[in-house]
Amino acid sequence: MQDARVPKPMLSAEQAVMQMLAEVRAITQQVTVPLNQALDRVLAQPVISSMNVPGYDNAAMDGYALRAGDIQPNQPLAVAGIALAGHAFTDKVPSASCVRIMTGAVLPAGLDTVVMQEQVTLSETDMQQQILCQLVPAVGEHVRRAGEDICQGAQVFAAGHKLRPADLGLLASLGIAQVQVLRQLKVAIFSCGDELIPPGQALPEGHIYDSNRYVIAAMLQRLGVEVLDLGLLPDDPAAIEQAFLRAMAQADVLITSAGVSVGDADYTRQILHKLGQVNFWQVAIKPGKPFAFGKLQACWFFGLPGNPVAAVVTLEQLVQPVLRKLSGEGGQPSATLLKAQCDVPLKKQPGRRDYQRGWYWQDTTGLKVKTLGSQSSGMLSSIANANCYIVLERDSGSLPAGEMVSILPFSVMLG
Repeated sequence: MQDARVPKPMLSAEQAVMQMLAEVRAITQQVTVPLNQALDRVLAQPVISSMNVPGYDNAAMDGYALRAGDIQPNQPLAVAGIALAGHAFTDKVPSASCVRIMTGAVLPAGLDTVVMQEQVTLSETDMQQQILCQLVPAVGEHVRRAGEDICQGAQVFAAGHKLRPADLGLLASLGIAQVQVLRQLKVAIFSCGDELIPPGQALPEGHIYDSNRYVIAAMLQRLGVEVLDLGLLPDDPAAIEQAFLRAMAQADVLITSAGVSVGDADYTRQILHKLGQVNFWQVAIKPGKPFAFGKLQACWFFGLPGNPVAAVVTLEQLVQPVLRKLSGEGGQPSATLLKAQCDVPLKKQPGRRDYQRGWYWQDTTGLKVKTLGSQSSGMLSSIANANCYIVLERDSGSLPAGEMVSILPFSVMLG
């Protein structure tokens, strides 16, 4: 039996994320949205093509459509007409003849090849244009076949796919004007602390401006969730409890900043215990050790640290994959660590995975990285001026300059 006086070991970042992912389930409610409002929405159903793309054999180049078998040395081909995009040539093409054709135009019936205009010599005799091919093309050259891009009946996108700009163009090319998507995840946020003042107001001595709520809301907007801002709250248990109750009634997720450590005025954790449950509240990462995960009836709870950089790191590294799953995204790619040579020495104590803020670049010898001044968890400039994390594993200590280290470029939430 474990001695209650002995603290439980902190979860690693991987253990924390895996535990959270194992507990949450994606939202299932669907809505129909027009294509011009579907960017970054998650498909609720697979998209199946009702047509071939392209819908017909067509020219991939400006040139001349012909039968490859008609080409003989020093034997010209008569030009029987012209095919334009949107204006097909529908007459029968005689043997030893060709059709002038523009990119995207329907390939006339009976013809199988397009020769680029730069590869023919054009002449005119007795009001009849003729071409002489300067080479013998392969059958089917410069022809885009019907269904070459997408075949009728093929799955274009799977359910759970998050729509990107190019995806909307592809859907439009299929004639799709609206799509079935999952409703947006609703995420409530608030900051709390008597020392916090809203930007734009005079700053009394001993106070600081509330910055966490703004960076958290902006990061969440990059994920495409609906943000419910519950504002800046004082260190008052009744006010905090009311915010919890509102989030429980209106949101899928509540994300708070500060109040989950063990200070006398840290009421958020107390209210969470009263209204819901705490699954865990410490993770072995730096910055970001006081991180809480729990549930308030049907509303999931994430308690971020109060220090600005710690709040950003935990939101991106711990909360982001869980929000993606809740939003219904399928096949989430895992973050890819890169190797880079560090230009400066790095300070670290073993015990927690460290996400030091850095700047990486490429030179003739490979990837290089450096830290950006102070690594204090209270200095947002270390994030604002960075483009990556230097990830130092839990058991790692300090490293001299010139060592190869793992770096993690910022995700879409910060990029």
